[in-house]
Amino acid sequence: MGTRNVVFPEPLEQAIQGLISTGRYQNASEVIRAGLRLLLQAEAEQTARIEALRNATLETIKGLEQGQVDQVELQNLQQLLEQHLAKANGPKGESLEG
Repeated sequence: MGTRNVVFPEPLEQAIQGLISTGRYQNASEVIRAGLRLLLQAEAEQTARIEALRNATLETIKGLEQGQVDQVELQNLQQLLEQHLAKANGPKGESLEG
């Protein structure tokens, strides 16, 4: 495992100490690892959302160019985006609003 020296502003240091005092975490390293895992999960979900939007946009543009789509209703666009996001996220099927 790598070791890092990190300086936290006082509000973050207090938050870390508060989490440790609950007994849920034994030390600052556990708190930081838990936070980093959440950050990585959020980043992955955001990347999946962006990819779903990109794919839906490309699919719609392709349909427009081929004359398959002449107007996109907002409800249809939302459904298309949700389908792409469900594919990107696997079985979780996160909502675009989340």
